[in-house]
This record gives sequence, structure tokens and C-alpha cells, in this order.
Amino acid sequence: MGGDDSTAGAVFAALADPTRRRIVRALAERDAVTASSLAGELPVTRQAVAKHLAALRAAGLATAETAGRETRYRFTPAPMADAMAWMAGAGARWDDRLARLEERLAER
Repeated sequence: MGGDDSTAGAVFAALADPTRRRIVRALAERDAVTASSLAGELPVTRQAVAKHLAALRAAGLATAETAGRETRYRFTPAPMADAMAWMAGAGARWDDRLARLEERLAER
């Protein structure tokens, strides 16, 4: 099965929160963004955005780059691709199981 299970788990856990999904969407739409600018767009404080960004960084979905007093965050899609590969592998196994079940039922 493609995709690392621990990477997939970290991505799924990070994306379980709707605010983090909104942040990922914002990061994916732009080259780089600050926590302050995200806080201006979301109904949460800058401190809450910073915590969400830390969770996304821990899952590998965001990187941070400091320039002077500003930290800019960027989306890193590779872990999401790994999670999607994990899901495709899990889905393929279930497809195989269902096909075998269908064959057995057809034999009866």
C-alpha cells in the first residue's frame, strides 16, 4: 500500500479541525502568508492561528520562514499526497475484498 501510515495519521489528525482546513486552503492559494494576515480573515485570534499553524507544521503540511520580524508560512503538499496514497491503498484492498465476496455470492 502506498503512503506511510504515520504520515497519513498526522495529516488526518491535522485536517480534522475545520479551522486548520481553512488555513490549509488559504496557504494553498497563496505563495506565503503570515499568522496575522490569517487571523484577519478567520474568526479566531492570532494566537489561535499560531497554534493551528504549529499543528500543520508538525504534520508537515506547512513550513515557516522568518524574514526580519515576520514569519511567513507556506503549504507543503507532499504529506497530503502521502495520505491520499494511503487512502487509495486502503480503498483498493476493500475493492479486492468486495470483488471476492461478489464472486462467492455469484457462485451460489
